[in-house]
Amino acid sequence: MATFLIGIIILVVGGYFYGAFCEKVFGPDDRETPAIAKADGVDFVVMKKWKNSLIELLNIAGTGPIFGPIQGILFGPVAFITIPIGCVIAGSMHDYFSGMISMRNGGAQMPKLIKKYLGNKVIKAYNFFLWILMFLVGVVFVYTPGDLIVTQVLSQEAAVSNPTVWIVYGLIFLYYLVATLFPIDAIIGRVYPIFGGFLILSAVGIFAGVMLDGGANLTNLSFSGMFSQHPQKLPFIPVFFITVACGIMSGFHATQATLISRTVKSEKEGRTTFFNMMLVEGFIAMCWAAGAMVLFGRGTDVATAPTIIVGMVSKTFLGPIGGMIAIVGVIVLPITSGDTAFRSLRLMVAEQFNIDQKVSRNRIITTACLFIPAIFVLYYAKQSPQGFNILWRYFAFTNQFVATFALATISVYLYITGKNYLVSLIPGVFYFFVTLSFIFHAPIGLNLDKLVGMEGSYTASYALAALFCVGYVLFVRKHSATQKDQILNNVIS
Repeated sequence: MATFLIGIIILVVGGYFYGAFCEKVFGPDDRETPAIAKADGVDFVVMKKWKNSLIELLNIAGTGPIFGPIQGILFGPVAFITIPIGCVIAGSMHDYFSGMISMRNGGAQMPKLIKKYLGNKVIKAYNFFLWILMFLVGVVFVYTPGDLIVTQVLSQEAAVSNPTVWIVYGLIFLYYLVATLFPIDAIIGRVYPIFGGFLILSAVGIFAGVMLDGGANLTNLSFSGMFSQHPQKLPFIPVFFITVACGIMSGFHATQATLISRTVKSEKEGRTTFFNMMLVEGFIAMCWAAGAMVLFGRGTDVATAPTIIVGMVSKTFLGPIGGMIAIVGVIVLPITSGDTAFRSLRLMVAEQFNIDQKVSRNRIITTACLFIPAIFVLYYAKQSPQGFNILWRYFAFTNQFVATFALATISVYLYITGKNYLVSLIPGVFYFFVTLSFIFHAPIGLNLDKLVGMEGSYTASYALAALFCVGYVLFVRKHSATQKDQILNNVIS
């Protein structure tokens, strides 16, 4: 229990002071935001701070801060310390600066920011990974909530042959279509606050349940073997940071922060809207990790599927009615991320190919080009026994790898504006190391196990990742100096 409470304190107190520090580094002022300067009634729309904050929270909080921590707590109580520290100095910082830099650039989405600050060559690689990420987010966030509805709410088997499964999938796709096509304040803004209540209530309920009923089963951190407690002996680095993505840091979040940057009235609202909402997601991750640890401590098989654990945690701490509310919250989480994933992808594609999204016909055609292949991928994932697992593994890696591009962009921006760029460069180097060492070793990547065995694979992966990290730092420094020279000579538009 003590380790869990220390983690909560780190999250709250550390988040407050580091949030103030990041705000001071950026220096928000009273200039007009894109929501005012470029108001169009579609994507650039002024919305209230509380509504922007809730939308941002639900945009970024998919199943990651639930399923990730449930699996991440298998590494032991070290998760209770790593999650809040990572959330404060990496995730919240990443989300804050992504949103704020977007506002300083007319509400530009991440691809445009990457191109401006990292160059034409990097944008090609970034777009490749980002479009895959956004597409996979949309697909898996139909699959996951759909199966939860079928199994937890309707008490049916989520089999490919069950017609109910496809009806539920179809209804989720229908909602995504509506949310993707129509103005953000007319659809998303009116619905999300209701969902936000379920989300927050679920996390608070589980927190209270853990404190009142499950504290005895929360293991405290021990320095003996603190990084080697996983039942399958998986290495803490890099696997833990890939597993617990959204509770610590997620590249997907930058795409959502830049979307919300178009509806923020004042730059001074950025800390609440971007930084603090990521802290809330960290709190959600901590609560679900604690709930899972309690169940594992009471004898629940660690191999139990996370979807089953979700139901068990909910009903254990909240009872039948409260448990169902929590499950509804878990269902809402991915749905409210999936719709904005497709919406963001539409905006990115439109921005890339200069497709005017004020014209309804253009929005429909662009959306259809995204939804049709998504349906086929979903069908493949459901048909193939390993289809979804493969998609999820690629999603997890791509999610974190995309974040390194955003962190490099933030570093360049801070450097050329004469600010402390180390706040983003250090986490960027770390996550570049994590993602590369993972993909070098993992079966979905280079799978070096086949060449040099498991231990040799990790040694080689770490060495290669460290080598590439040197290149990462040199690249950021080079582009920072180049961009600064261009700005001084009025070259950058």
